[in-house]
Amino acid sequence: MLGLEALELARIQFAFTVSFHIIFPAITIGLASYLAVLEGLWLKTGEEVYRDLYHFWSKIFAVNFGMGVVSGLVMAYQFGTNWSHFSAYAGSVTGPLLTYEVLTAFFLEAGFLGVMLFGWHRVGRGLHFFATVMVAIGTLISTFWILASNSWMQTPQGFEIIDGRVIPTDWFAVIFNPSFPYRLMHMAIASFLATAFFVGASAAWHLLRGRDNPAIRKMFSMAMWMALIVAPIQAMVGDAHGLNTLEHQPAKIAAIEGHWDNSEGGPTPLILFGLPDMQREETRFKVEIPVLGSLILRHSLTEPIPALKDFPREDRPNSTIVFWSFRIMAGLGMLMIFIGLWSLWLRWRGGLFRQRAFLRLALWMGPSGLLAILAGWFTTEVGRQPWVVYGLMRTSDAVSNHSTLQMSITLLMFVVVYFSLFGVGLGYMMRLVRKGPVTHEGRETSEGGAGRQRTPARPLSATVEGLDDDDNAPEGRN
Repeated sequence: MLGLEALELARIQFAFTVSFHIIFPAITIGLASYLAVLEGLWLKTGEEVYRDLYHFWSKIFAVNFGMGVVSGLVMAYQFGTNWSHFSAYAGSVTGPLLTYEVLTAFFLEAGFLGVMLFGWHRVGRGLHFFATVMVAIGTLISTFWILASNSWMQTPQGFEIIDGRVIPTDWFAVIFNPSFPYRLMHMAIASFLATAFFVGASAAWHLLRGRDNPAIRKMFSMAMWMALIVAPIQAMVGDAHGLNTLEHQPAKIAAIEGHWDNSEGGPTPLILFGLPDMQREETRFKVEIPVLGSLILRHSLTEPIPALKDFPREDRPNSTIVFWSFRIMAGLGMLMIFIGLWSLWLRWRGGLFRQRAFLRLALWMGPSGLLAILAGWFTTEVGRQPWVVYGLMRTSDAVSNHSTLQMSITLLMFVVVYFSLFGVGLGYMMRLVRKGPVTHEGRETSEGGAGRQRTPARPLSATVEGLDDDDNAPEGRN
C-alpha cells in the first residue's frame, strides 16, 4: 500500500485508531469534572441555571463516553494482534497496569454512570451528586493508569530483564517513573482546557445567533475563566515536562528543536520555523532567535542543548514531524492564553458576551484543545522512535509478523468503519450542541427527589423535538 512496509502500516494503523480514541477520553475527563462542578454549584446556590446546564451537558457526556469506550477496546486488541512481540516482551508490566485501570477506574465509572444519567428522578440529591463526583474521579483514575503505562514506555524503571522478558521488581518505581508526574499533569490539564474551549465555542455559537440567555452566558463565562486561569498553568507544566524530557530523552528534544550540530560551541538558538531535513542533516529555511533555545531548555545563556548529530542515525526520531507537531501544540497554547487575557479585558469592559470578533475567535478555537492534544501525542510518540520501550526495545522488533497485504486491508477497514461509525456519533453530538440548554427561568419547577418531573437525562431525549428549528433561528445582534 503506497509503497509502505508492514511495520510502517502497523504504526499508521495504531496512530489512526489512537488519534480517534484520544478525542473522546479527553472530553470525557473534562466534562465529568465540569458536571460535578455544575451540580455542586446548583446544590450550594439553588440557581436553576446550573441544573439546566447539567442536564444539557450530561447528554453530550453520555454520547461521548460511549464512543470512548468503543474506540478504546480496539487499542487493547491491537497490542496482541499487531504488536505481539512487544506484548511478550513487556506484557508483565503493561498488562497489570491496564488491568488496574479496568478494576479501579472503569468499574467505578460504570457503577455510578447509570445513577448519574438515569437516577435524577429516583435518588436523592446527595446521592446523585456523589455519583457524579465518583464518575469524575473515575475518569481521572483511568488517566492515572493509562499515563503510568505509557510513561513507563518512555522512561522505564523498576524492572529486570530475565530470559528476554521484562520482569517488574519495584511497582512503585514502575508506576511513578521519572516522566509520569509531568505527563499525568500535562494530559489532565489538557483535557480540562480542551473541554473548556469546546464548551466556550458552543456558547459562542449560540451568542452569535442571538440566543442570549443566562445558561448560555454562564457556560461561556465559566469556559473563559478556565482559559484565563488554566492555560498559563499548562504552559508552566509544559516547561517542567520539557526539562524532564531533556534529562531522560535528549534525542527527542533535539528533534523537537530541529537542532543538528554543536560543533561551533556556544548557546543554542531557538528555531521558530524551518524545515528539518533528515537526509541532509540540517534544518532548511530556518528562522531563529539566538540563545533562546538554551535559555528555555537549560535556563542558561551559555550551555547548549543536545544536537541530533550527537546520536547515531538509527537512534534519531523523525525531526520533520515532531518539529512541527510541537509548534502546533505550543502555538495553540499561546492562543489559549491570549483568549483568556482578552476575555478578562472584555469582562472588565462589560463586553464579554457582545464582542462579535471575540465570539468568532472563541468559536473557531472550539477544536483547538483537541488539536493540541493530538499534536502533543504525536510529538511524544514519534519523538520516542525508534524505540517502543525507550532504550530497551525497538519498534521494528515489537511488530507482529503480518504481511503488507494484511496490514493494508485492515487499515482500510479501520478508516471506513471509524469515519462511518464515529462520524455519525460526532454528528449527533453536534446536533445536541446546536439545540442548546433548555432553561427553566420563570417557570415553576419542583424541588427534586424521587419521582419528580425533570428534564430527561437520557441522551436520545435531547433530539426528539426542536432540532430543525435551531437551524432557522435568526442570527440576531448581541
